[in-house]
Amino acid sequence: MSELPNSLEDAIAQSRVAVQAALADGCTRIQVEFLFPELKFMPVAEQFLPLFTEYDSRLKIFFADAGAAALARRDWADAPFQILDIGTGRAASLQTKIQPEDEIFLFIAPTSVEVPQLEKLCEVIGDRPLILLNPRLEDAGTVGIGYTARKIRDRFLSTIESAYYLRPIDDESAICRCYPGQWEVWLETKGEYQRIAELPTKPSGDDLDLILMKGQPQTTTDATPAKKPNVFKSLQRFLKALSS
Repeated sequence: MSELPNSLEDAIAQSRVAVQAALADGCTRIQVEFLFPELKFMPVAEQFLPLFTEYDSRLKIFFADAGAAALARRDWADAPFQILDIGTGRAASLQTKIQPEDEIFLFIAPTSVEVPQLEKLCEVIGDRPLILLNPRLEDAGTVGIGYTARKIRDRFLSTIESAYYLRPIDDESAICRCYPGQWEVWLETKGEYQRIAELPTKPSGDDLDLILMKGQPQTTTDATPAKKPNVFKSLQRFLKALSS
């Protein structure tokens, strides 16, 4: 990524390109995350949907619960794709949600509560591609922090490729990843954002703290300057515009 996006709209556009690249490389379990506070997922999903235009009725969309799915069916009444909820029923009922003619799947904002059902649905989906948009799958209070949680991560969560990730750490720093690029840490220095680190894997909290404390390139290349983006300073304006 040569620079951070200038707006939430730009970030969503970047994410569509990243997902296309991941799909072209054969990735079948992909996630996209915009980690902004108070971000409403429906307006983001609407801007993300053009990625699937070619699939028409072969796209199937899942929401976390029946209420969200019902609202989506109301708002997207003319859409060619089918909208369902992940559900909490028996495995047999989950299997009926996936049909042979379905080619690609979009899960919108699933949470850690739905992880058992989501994992079963993914087993039925098999090698067909699926995209998780703004998932919240690793809540320690639900998934846990012990042996069971590790098994879930190793067996299921670790199979998901992060194609796009954007999280402001504060008003002066951010972490992002745009497939097939590396994980990047950006820091505002003297009025412009600079990429101060590139990493092959997502940095942990401690690693991130060290990188930000040093505030200098962590690779052999020079820090890359970029025009100061406004995605952080203008975040409230974008959220207000999207929710209106």
